[in-house]
Amino acid sequence: MVASILDGVEASAELRAAVSDRVRAFASEHGYVPGLVTVMAGGDRSASAYVRALARVAGRVGIQCRHIALPADGDDHVLRDTLHELNEDQSVHGVIVQMPIPRPYSSSVVAGSLSPLKDVDGITPHNAGMLALGHPLLVPSTPLGGMELLRHHRIPLLGSRVTIVGRSVVIGRPLAMLMVSAGATVTICHTATRELAEECRKADILCVAAGRPGLVDRSMVGAGAVVLDFGTTYDTDGSVRGDVLFDDVREIAGWISPVPGGTLPMTTAVLMRNTLEAAVRQLATKAAA
Repeated sequence: MVASILDGVEASAELRAAVSDRVRAFASEHGYVPGLVTVMAGGDRSASAYVRALARVAGRVGIQCRHIALPADGDDHVLRDTLHELNEDQSVHGVIVQMPIPRPYSSSVVAGSLSPLKDVDGITPHNAGMLALGHPLLVPSTPLGGMELLRHHRIPLLGSRVTIVGRSVVIGRPLAMLMVSAGATVTICHTATRELAEECRKADILCVAAGRPGLVDRSMVGAGAVVLDFGTTYDTDGSVRGDVLFDDVREIAGWISPVPGGTLPMTTAVLMRNTLEAAVRQLATKAAA
């Protein structure tokens, strides 16, 4: 058996085209285009590559995008002031702060200071809570992109056994809630999980978001399983590695997402859609005021 490919390049192109059409319609009706701001502190290789990718994709779909680099010697007051300014800026409709944000900054400041209306990666308590309640508003783009990738390839979720390796608030936990809403039975694994390989082998759909390159090999995958790899670790030569040993696992899986070319292009496309949705929601909020 050789697994079929969950092609994120193809699926994201379809999604970007739809977003681009909607952005043009939005601009024609309202006289401006949605604006996205990326915020980052430090020089993390993965985060820097992601910021560059967002700028490229924003240009393709017609969304304005600019970047704010926080000073390395800043503090939470700098971060809080930056977010408050962006909350008030009418030209900004979406804000994403690259995580993990390094010390001396605190991620709790982002969750507490960013407007939920501009929280295009779904990390504020309001957006995270609405997702948990089954009434999603702005959903984290990486897990939602993974769901869109499965939908594009018509992978059935209803009644499926899903194992998620990783419990982060930006991928693992929201992905679990999305899967539950889709009718799947979900197990979340992490570093303290006993018999991790055994838990993974039970899955019809195995989602890996541990941030540990090469963690999953074929011994951890059931025959014919769908394997969704969210790993993006950059080596010193600039190449990116997933959490799954692709060549090894492809010999036993039914479907597998490559790295690169799998979940990452879906993440960037979904974030553009979220930015457009945020702009639409902000118009509705103003109209209701």
